[in-house]
Amino acid sequence: MREPLIATIGLGANLGDARQAVQDAMQAIATFEHCQLHAASPLYRSAPVDSSGPDYFNAVMQISTRLSAPDLLDRLHQLERGAGRERPYRNAPRTLDLDILLYGAARIDSPRLSVPHPRMRQRAFVLRPLADIAPALVSAQELQAVADQAIEKVCIW
Repeated sequence: MREPLIATIGLGANLGDARQAVQDAMQAIATFEHCQLHAASPLYRSAPVDSSGPDYFNAVMQISTRLSAPDLLDRLHQLERGAGRERPYRNAPRTLDLDILLYGAARIDSPRLSVPHPRMRQRAFVLRPLADIAPALVSAQELQAVADQAIEKVCIW
């Protein structure tokens, strides 16, 4: 079995009981076999970016995991499907969206997975919660660059 590393996961939802969906997904991920919760951000509410529909609820979490990136992605997709996630078109509103943002120091570029997530540095709904749990991973300049994106902290677990 591989050595554990820290995987960073972005969570979001804007359909149904979006807030509960994010909270439930965070709890489920923390109980994955070969995974352990390392850190969880507060919950944020943000306006859609390159999307539509109601506001999103977002969070970021870090887990220590022995799972490979593809195996972790498979488990995240299972959770999305269990929450009723459909993909009718790119950036459609969603019941649950789970993204691997970082997987240790790995760089992955495959048809299924790109790590680091290619748009994470352009999204306040990723950078603000990430800065809460891993401030060394987010610069002041990056936060300033997304300061015009509407986002508010709504809950600290």
